[in-house]
Amino acid sequence: MTSTMDPAAPDTAEVPEYPMPRAQGCPFDPPPELKALQEQGPLVRVRLWDGSTPWLVTRYADQRAVLSNPNVSAVMSRPGYPRQTEGNGTLSFISMDDPEHARLRRMVGAAFTVKKVAAMRPAVQKIVDDAIDEMLAGPNPTDLVEAFALPVPSLVICDLLDVPYSDHDFFQQNSKTLINRNSTPEERAAAIGRLGVYLDGLISKKLVEPGDDLLSNLAGRIQAGELERQEAASMAVLLLIAGHETTANMIALGTLALLENPEQLALVRDSDDPKIVTHAVEELLRYLNITHGGRRRVALEDIEVAGQPVRAGEGLIMPNEIANRDPEAFAEPDHIDVTREARHHVAFGFGVHQCLGQPLARLELDIVYRTLYRRVPELRLATDFEKVPFKHDGFVYGVHELPVSW
Repeated sequence: MTSTMDPAAPDTAEVPEYPMPRAQGCPFDPPPELKALQEQGPLVRVRLWDGSTPWLVTRYADQRAVLSNPNVSAVMSRPGYPRQTEGNGTLSFISMDDPEHARLRRMVGAAFTVKKVAAMRPAVQKIVDDAIDEMLAGPNPTDLVEAFALPVPSLVICDLLDVPYSDHDFFQQNSKTLINRNSTPEERAAAIGRLGVYLDGLISKKLVEPGDDLLSNLAGRIQAGELERQEAASMAVLLLIAGHETTANMIALGTLALLENPEQLALVRDSDDPKIVTHAVEELLRYLNITHGGRRRVALEDIEVAGQPVRAGEGLIMPNEIANRDPEAFAEPDHIDVTREARHHVAFGFGVHQCLGQPLARLELDIVYRTLYRRVPELRLATDFEKVPFKHDGFVYGVHELPVSW
């Protein structure tokens, strides 16, 4: 391994601060300054909250190259890793490198195979239909986030893990603390601790009375000596949070984007071609980019990115919101086109750390987008667009609430 520091460090006063704010009135688009950096070059320095100046990788192809490079690390404790916040700690295997990452990921991977997830379609369809029934029987207008977008993926992941949905207020509140940029390190640590204790308690029950669920699988791994209790609880926390937060935000934000593009909504709602909804799922994932802050790595050795030397110990940030708006990868990238084949987007990442739960997310979004707008064809925004509260304060982007009527 070579030197970890560049002796010709940039003048931080001239380096743009990251992350940047979105433009007023353009909540679906990446920050204008971020787009300008993409036009400036494939690799540029940015300044983080702690004064460090990692590299920002701006282009689609280069981000994929970095994310598949074995000479970069996802371990947050390594010197030079570009942390999102102070005390931004490890959350199970997503913050590990192989072989440890692969060892833990394989233990739960079987539950998220395409074949296994496809078998869940009838159960997920029932959850969606029941949620729509309940929403239609309730007040009109209503908040789509609380009435539909959050319950659906929460119920799905609770069924998969065998976590009581009656505890959803508890885990959703702690999840919100973890993904809020304004939470202190102490608040995040306390939220992780509470969730860890809660899930460890459920795993304890599975050690005695196992079932056909993911927590029972983790309990079996503990009994076989393959997992420590703390490792199992940490994995369960990751699956519970990731299993509902991202999909819930994607349901609500995708619905809002379609309501603001009625011709695209009409295609999704009225087309007899089943591929339209499939394409719409991928296009909305590409266009909206709900994971904020960029995927982050640190170079283990001297490498080269887009012809630029990156030294060992230097951080790299890959913001998917501009990779998925790269005109070299997507024609007219700033427009929604639900007929576009956009599955090659990087909304789920790339390489060995590509999102484990993407087959389940795709299934849920497919069923939601295929069902909600047909069953509620008069669905419309019940407030001015400018009054919708967007999650500019979160690591996962979306809306805090979405008032709708029908």
